[in-house]
Amino acid sequence: MKSCVTIALVPSIQTGPWIYWHDLSTSMAKAADLGFDAVELFTPSADAVSIDRLMALSNQFGLDIAAVGTGAGKVLHGLTLTDPDPAVRSRAVAFISDMITFGARFGAPAIIGSMQGNAVPGVEKEQALDWLAEGVNILGKRAEEQGVNLIYEPLNRYETNLINRLEDGVTFLKSLEARHVVLLADLFHMNIEEVSLADSIRSAGSYTGHVHFADSNRRPIGCGHTALTDVAAALKEMDYQGYISAEAFPWPDPDEAAKQTIAAFKQYFG
Repeated sequence: MKSCVTIALVPSIQTGPWIYWHDLSTSMAKAADLGFDAVELFTPSADAVSIDRLMALSNQFGLDIAAVGTGAGKVLHGLTLTDPDPAVRSRAVAFISDMITFGARFGAPAIIGSMQGNAVPGVEKEQALDWLAEGVNILGKRAEEQGVNLIYEPLNRYETNLINRLEDGVTFLKSLEARHVVLLADLFHMNIEEVSLADSIRSAGSYTGHVHFADSNRRPIGCGHTALTDVAAALKEMDYQGYISAEAFPWPDPDEAAKQTIAAFKQYFG
């Protein structure tokens, strides 16, 4: 298992569950100094960060790019894969496709979280799930062509009414034609939805391809009441070898949050 910390690079967003903010070079330098293996990026678009610059920084600091988030497609442009308007769904697919291509240059998968959207009033859930599957099938095949996986993230009930638990995420993935799609096990969302975080991870097994490392209150691990010992045991039992990525609030500040995160990672996975 490898440690990872998040960096938000969207100037118009000032709050959210990312540890480092805005300054890519400084953030990567700090992550490297603390001993993180990788960074996960949240960018406004696929062309917001120069490929050459990111490659140079990755080499300079010895950090991998673990994944790229796509949530700016919804936050900035209102795009989701389940919008009733087919033109909006098409633009959502195009936005995520561009992010897949960007991430693939670094072997990094793109994450579909908030861009999955919702079954809005007047749309049956089954129809929204069909639209979601249609988009994820297209994008999963695109990821395969680029030599990476696509990551799908179940979210808690307050963020989506589609798929909230890992078990339902597995069922969804099994229904797809695309085979290069994996689940993101986000411990914050799971704390709301799952009866047992550890048992849910065990049941999902190899379908889990990425883990978001945040406590029950979405602060860094160790600042809430999530029982990490059982979660760590479950991940070790299934021989999980992916990233443990801190998508958490920068509490009390980014530097302290990063220090707390790497200390927790070493405690449970080191």
